[in-house]
This record gives sequence, C-alpha cells and structure tokens, in this order.
Amino acid sequence: MSIVMNLYYTGEKDNAIKFALEMESSKTADLIRKSKGNLRYEYFVPVNDENTVLLIDEWQSQDALDRHHASPVMETILKLRKKYNLTVRAQRYTPDNENISAADKEYIEK
Repeated sequence: MSIVMNLYYTGEKDNAIKFALEMESSKTADLIRKSKGNLRYEYFVPVNDENTVLLIDEWQSQDALDRHHASPVMETILKLRKKYNLTVRAQRYTPDNENISAADKEYIEK
C-alpha cells in the first residue's frame, strides 16, 4: 500500500512559491520523481492561502520513503526551506482506492 504525504510549506509573502519554483528549476524535484519508489511529487497553491504551497508526495512503501529521507536530496530541501524561512506541516495518508463506498462513487467521474 502506498503512502501519501501532504506537506504544507508556509512562509511570508511569496516565499513558499519561490521555494517550489527553485525545487523545480534546480531539477531537485525531478531527481525526487526519478527516485526508486516515488509515485508522485507535485506542488499546488491553495486559492485561499497565498503564503502556502502544498506538496503531494507519494511513495510505494515505507522503505521507499525512508530511503528518500536518508538521501542527500533531503539536505538540499532543508537548505531551501531555511533559505525561504518556511515552516512545514505534514499529513500522512494510505490511500484505499479499492474500498470507495457506493455513495462516494456517485460523485466521482472517470
């Protein structure tokens, strides 16, 4: 079962967006996407909070996530977080796409 991490990076003004843009322009995000076990690595901007960027980060397993956390790329992420003076809030999920209720399916279009 995969693990989905929702990471909310928050800072002053547009620092969170600058962080995400530098993660992309430096190819750090691409490096993570190519990591063994990474299934998703995407940034989003909440329309009701211009100081926050949401990262949806999905991994095949806890082992894959642990390897990511132990990798040198984490040092790059931490340096950029410090550069832009960001806080981070995390939420962890394990998707259960196979057991979506009939009531929920009514609202999902494919």
